Amino acid sequence: MNHVAGQVATGDLPDARHLRECFRPTRAGSDYNPPESPLEFVHADDHLLVVSKPSGLLSVPGKGHALRDCLLARVQAEMPAALLVHRLDRDTSGITVFALTSHSQRHLGRQFEDRIVEKTYVARVRGRMPLPDGVIELPIIADWPNRPLQKVCFETGRPALTAWQVEHFEDDATRVLLYPKTGRSHQLRLHMQAIGHPVLGDPLYGEPDLTGSVDRLQLHASRLKLRHPDGGAWMEFSSPQPF
Repeated sequence: MNHVAGQVATGDLPDARHLRECFRPTRAGSDYNPPESPLEFVHADDHLLVVSKPSGLLSVPGKGHALRDCLLARVQAEMPAALLVHRLDRDTSGITVFALTSHSQRHLGRQFEDRIVEKTYVARVRGRMPLPDGVIELPIIADWPNRPLQKVCFETGRPALTAWQVEHFEDDATRVLLYPKTGRSHQLRLHMQAIGHPVLGDPLYGEPDLTGSVDRLQLHASRLKLRHPDGGAWMEFSSPQPF
């Protein structure tokens, strides 16, 4: 398995010298226009709720009235007892879990913190990945002058690891499965950009010519496996790929 960790393997991956510097992405965000689609429930019981978040909707409210609309608010309008467990980036879609009791929230939160939860994402990225699979290990830190952007920085970044596997090739793109082993902000998007294969449609880390041909970020949380907070049985939830 190809491994990127400060040194970059040969092939179509960029020269490691470009990654020894604190790497900054190139684009800023856009205006907030959340979709009006109804909630898509995947699972519900007395302890937890699973929904599929649409792309373009914040997981939690931002600052100011204009950013109040979010997945948490919409879920709580339907189920007032719902409690936040984790979040997805605004432009990422897919499986999101809420707790329905304080015990469940603590139990599920510990699973995410202890990396017990197994997460799978699907993405369409620029170009053809040079190998069938690999691991990216590049440290990430907030780019404070340019928030919410993150950057790869070997001096001050926190450890971040992503495994990937090619699903199939397209004309000038690759559909890949991504398995984050850590949970840094924008980890998947930044890691793919750092190795020269940015996610298509990414308004923060993509290139200008990559955002016009698709109507959304091509990143989706397709599968999540965790232990049920009541009894500990393994449960797996999935959401079909929307692109």
